[in-house]
Amino acid sequence: MVCLTEDFYLADATIVARELLGKRLVRQVDGQRVSGVITETEAYRGEEDLACHARSGQTRRNAVMYGLPGRAYVYFTYGMHWCFNAVCGPQGFPAAVLVRALQPEEGLDFISQRRPGIKPMDWCSGPARLCKALAIDGDLNGLYLCDPESLLSIEEAPRVDDAKVVNSPRVGIQYAPEPWRSLPWRFRLDHTGSVI
Repeated sequence: MVCLTEDFYLADATIVARELLGKRLVRQVDGQRVSGVITETEAYRGEEDLACHARSGQTRRNAVMYGLPGRAYVYFTYGMHWCFNAVCGPQGFPAAVLVRALQPEEGLDFISQRRPGIKPMDWCSGPARLCKALAIDGDLNGLYLCDPESLLSIEEAPRVDDAKVVNSPRVGIQYAPEPWRSLPWRFRLDHTGSVI
């Protein structure tokens, strides 16, 4: 399979967030492919975005956001959850796309073992849930996403038709003032079934 290139991630975060819908997030674990189709994303762009981790400038936590595009930005939140983002935009401009949900495709046995007692439809139905399902944690922070041999990559797939995409305000950012709280920078498929 062909991975997305750095050129793909050079675009504005809002464009990358939209275009990531339908692409395949792949985790390599002990030689096994575990993957899912991306069904929901959110864009975060620059220090001026008061919902973005870069709003207070560069820190040890968010340093990857200031680096090269096409890298994984994996952070810990609420003292218990990991979240995965794809860094985008030019180097030095902090921007990333939070991957919020997946439709699991490969490695279903692996995922089910990591999500015991959870209905399959909820295995990857949130940013922390998908990280738990795919064993994504801080060890993968900064990883190059454009290499098919990488432990974490995103593969090319046909573009999802605009008619199947819904955009709305980002969630969980009540701390952010307007207009940042209401910007329609969340992108998701308009149903929970197949992307086709």
